Amino acid sequence: MTSPSSKVYIEIVKQIRSIIQDDGLSVGDKIPSERELSERLNVGRSSVREALRSLELLGLIETRRGEGTFLKDFGDHQLIHLLGTFIIQGDKTRDDLLEAKFILEKNCIELACQRITDEMLLELQDKMKDEIAPEDVINTIVGAAGNRLLLRIWIVLNEYVKFIYEEHTHEINKEGYDELVAALQVRNVARALSAYEKL
Repeated sequence: MTSPSSKVYIEIVKQIRSIIQDDGLSVGDKIPSERELSERLNVGRSSVREALRSLELLGLIETRRGEGTFLKDFGDHQLIHLLGTFIIQGDKTRDDLLEAKFILEKNCIELACQRITDEMLLELQDKMKDEIAPEDVINTIVGAAGNRLLLRIWIVLNEYVKFIYEEHTHEINKEGYDELVAALQVRNVARALSAYEKL
């Protein structure tokens, strides 16, 4: 069930899109400032900021420091647009998002076991030596699967997971990631999937 604050947030996103249409803005045009949108919509600036952030994640707008926020050409990003419309509503959908990310990552690990190059393995080993975010390890593995569309979908899903669950922090299971990389080195699918599922 959608919470009241979530409903307000979704409504703000819709109203911002209406303003963009009503003002006749097109790709490359500057959209109204946070303050102006807050005044026109009669809502708090923090709510406007959250809505603009979601539109930026969707690839619909971009913020340029010192210049403002501009409309992007998102004709090539219909997938992102559809995912965004779908994802920003309800707890069940959030669960679906995590499940989709989990399934995609498992399939990419299977493909990576077949396709990963020695160069990518060295890159992973280097990353494991540093204080690295787990998503960077998974990003390299998804890239090693050799399917650019899957990589693009993963990037979008990962951004939304970070956006929705940013208040939750988890201790990084470094041993688990070491085991995953070790399994990839020997191209052992079962071992790699087992390591991934323990993360």
